[in-house]
Amino acid sequence: MSSHFYVKCLDCGLEAPYAPLAINCPRCNGEWREARYDYPNVKETFLTKLQSRPYNLWRYHELLPIHTPYPEISLGEGGTPLIKAINLGTMLGCSNLYIKDERQGPTASFKDRQAAVTIASLKEAGITEAVIASTGNVAIAYSAYAARAGIKLWAFLTSLVPAEKMREVAIYGTQVVKVTSSYDQAKQVAAEFARQRGLYLDRGTRSIPSVEGMKTIAYEIAERLGLRLQPAPELNGGPIRWQAPDWYIQAVSGGLGPVGVQKGFAELYQMGLIDKIPAIAAIQTEGCSPMVQAWQKKEKTAQPVHSPRTHIATLSTGDPGRTYTLLQERMLQGGGGIFESVSDEEAFRTMHVLAKMEGLSVEPAAAVAFAGLIKLLRTGKIKPHDTIVVNCSGHTMAIEPIILGKGWARNVVLPSQASYETPEEGLLAALSRVTADRYPKVLIIDDTPEARRLILRIMQSQGNYTLMEATNGREGLDLANRQRPDLIILDLMMPEMDGFAVLDQLKANPDTASIPVIVVTAKELTAQEKERLSGQIESLLQKGSFMDNELLGEIRTLVK
Repeated sequence: MSSHFYVKCLDCGLEAPYAPLAINCPRCNGEWREARYDYPNVKETFLTKLQSRPYNLWRYHELLPIHTPYPEISLGEGGTPLIKAINLGTMLGCSNLYIKDERQGPTASFKDRQAAVTIASLKEAGITEAVIASTGNVAIAYSAYAARAGIKLWAFLTSLVPAEKMREVAIYGTQVVKVTSSYDQAKQVAAEFARQRGLYLDRGTRSIPSVEGMKTIAYEIAERLGLRLQPAPELNGGPIRWQAPDWYIQAVSGGLGPVGVQKGFAELYQMGLIDKIPAIAAIQTEGCSPMVQAWQKKEKTAQPVHSPRTHIATLSTGDPGRTYTLLQERMLQGGGGIFESVSDEEAFRTMHVLAKMEGLSVEPAAAVAFAGLIKLLRTGKIKPHDTIVVNCSGHTMAIEPIILGKGWARNVVLPSQASYETPEEGLLAALSRVTADRYPKVLIIDDTPEARRLILRIMQSQGNYTLMEATNGREGLDLANRQRPDLIILDLMMPEMDGFAVLDQLKANPDTASIPVIVVTAKELTAQEKERLSGQIESLLQKGSFMDNELLGEIRTLVK
């Protein structure tokens, strides 16, 4: 074939040229086809050119279903950072935890990749009008690129989509159709509308450009991870060594993202650029988890969830169709993987953790992926030494009350000008009222800066505490005698005076004997050491295996 790519039917194997409006296989009428490339030739040509190309999605254009990229419709898609999660990794005991920050795409979600490649494909084919169904992010991304390309877009949105997202879709000029029903029914209405008018319909995993756009996440992860992990001397000259993680984790609704990412890693493996295909962890919310239920029952087909029960509308695809079958088959054939679910509440809590530990404000759907990571680590299905990449799929929109809860802000009411002599006096008085209460004092004694920073960050983010730090046992004992804290968080392994000695002296002094102590340690204690602590401390937590809510639960019990 003359093109550098073609499509192959997944049912009968027929290879044919690609055309966006040619939905079905010409031989068996099947709808499931995938793009294929001349991989040996591509490897030899594009690898030599990568170093001179911009770091964006189109640096891999030889492996995308576009003959000629359109730079004039690009919005800077792709090239999102791979961030090492230092604080979260420390808290979870994972030294190689990375975040693929897809919030930094043009419309703040990973759907920009899908939209960029699809709209470029439609532009190349001369298509001027298209239809999509969406739970929010897809419609926003497609609307932005369609506007730039001069393509009219119809977006069918379920009524569960937040009003903020609907307004953003509309501002691009997209024709918004709100469907007061489930997302799966909105897809059916959109499909019938497109059929009657003869318009292009984005069909998710069955749409070739959509899958191809998503696979670039895998390319970027492997390229960036290789740069991070290879020895420094290898960076000077010679080819870049690509590196696959052990696990790739993503929240799942319809399953398009993981299908594309798995295909990307499989292509890199086929070209010999990586030595393994990572395991895929696909995380769903408990209120809409047809894939998880099918996986747990070892079924090849997911049974639809007709009435999703989740506040996270972007993950409310009740019927994943063949996408689940395709994904689980490739998991079993490739690097393995798992489907897991978490509750809405776990996702909302994890939003707080990410914002306060890593400075990342994420949408609830992205938080589902991180909540899944925590659950899989706790159950031992993912090991702390594994190299893990989590897809931070989108930025949060306007925060809903259900996420923040009550009491998230303090009010300062300034008196009128006539009620005080100078403006400064009134302002100082108002500020003093914010901090008038005496909050519990907590002393952290640990010689490891990272551990102190982690505990401090947890405390600062979740409670109103007066926090003190000591870098060794002697300093901590001195602070305890002078400041009389309400609680001490104590490490055991420290130079000069270890935690056991500190604890002995605290209990021997009547002035400090009653101060409650929580021990947080990385040490594997012997039976004799555990006996020594018995009756002397309130709680024993293992470093790297405790979550912030565990520590705070202990603290709130002790200092209320």
